[in-house]
Amino acid sequence: MQLDGHSYPMFMDGDYRRLPYSHSTPMDIDPSAYGGSVYSSEGSNHLTAASTDMLIPDHIKGTTAERSVVQNSSPSISTGDDALSNALMDARYPTAGLQGYEEWTLDLRRLHMGPAFAQGAFGRLYRGTYNGEEVAIKLLDKPENNLERAQFLENQFAKEVLMLASLRHENVVRFIGACWKPLVWCIATEYAKGGSLRMFLVRRRVIPLRLAVKYALDVARGMEYLHSFGVIHRDLKSDNLLIADKSIKIADFGVARIEVQTEGMTPETGTYRWMAPEMIQRRSYNNKVDVYSFGIVLWELITGNLPFQDMTAVQAAFAVVNKGKRPEIPTDCSPALAQIMTRCWDANPELRPPFSEVVQLLEEAQQLIMRTVGTAVFRRCGCLATPLTLE
Repeated sequence: MQLDGHSYPMFMDGDYRRLPYSHSTPMDIDPSAYGGSVYSSEGSNHLTAASTDMLIPDHIKGTTAERSVVQNSSPSISTGDDALSNALMDARYPTAGLQGYEEWTLDLRRLHMGPAFAQGAFGRLYRGTYNGEEVAIKLLDKPENNLERAQFLENQFAKEVLMLASLRHENVVRFIGACWKPLVWCIATEYAKGGSLRMFLVRRRVIPLRLAVKYALDVARGMEYLHSFGVIHRDLKSDNLLIADKSIKIADFGVARIEVQTEGMTPETGTYRWMAPEMIQRRSYNNKVDVYSFGIVLWELITGNLPFQDMTAVQAAFAVVNKGKRPEIPTDCSPALAQIMTRCWDANPELRPPFSEVVQLLEEAQQLIMRTVGTAVFRRCGCLATPLTLE
């Protein structure tokens, strides 16, 4: 991820994979239904925010982050042979958080751990409840044989918690809380029951145009908010857009992305099918890379298709950079929406509109669609024959 023009390292995106289902794993768990990031730590018993100035928004800068401790009684459940969850719920050790952010320190008496649904070299992702609310829980092992790495990750954990605690927007995945114990780090976020937008499109393909534009507006408004804090997502795609409460919530925008491995993923940046050409070429870039990716997401919403589905991810990247290739816009697509797409994925970043303008353009398109939907002009784009409705 990049903030205010500065790059921050990320965990490699292939570090997590989906766990196989078993008799104890609910079948409705969607590995895409989580957001945020976690880190592991070892060594120092203190968390410091001294190096987080470029990461933290102005209104929370200057806060010192050290240990705060919440003593917990016996945990509410037993998690069997799962070493990570057992380490978190071990009542012999106090729960530590960040001083000045005590309200975000998880009270483990109120946390109910469910099954893990993804795992990797650094830890596991779980579904559970906190205060009766469904949450996604991310646990990370501390690295025991690399003190330098552990100290670095400890600092990154502090940065992550401080940033997530400062973000509050209806279209950004909600931070629930965080804590750490001697052997494990934990961050909890809201669990999106609807799963990812990509899985939604795979299941339904055909969605009403009004809903497609509403979802596009959710994403654009959430991104406008993140950009106002200097946050560059760098991996905006339908897999990282979660459906909850009939809205889209942006996820996986933290200092380090934790996700199930995706085809065409690069550890430094994002995913080729949605990636701006300047990122593919590893040239300098700014927040307009997210605008490019949004153009691809808008195309997905309108067509229901995977971008460049007739190519591998690497072939798509080559075509984008060397041939100026973009997804084909169906001829009967709304001109207003087609124009937004083409402006967003322009090869010149300076010509891409800021998200504030994207929101305005989509609002205008939405009003036009509400007045004229059902006519031939606003039928589903040519790749799908079903007429649009006001569903």
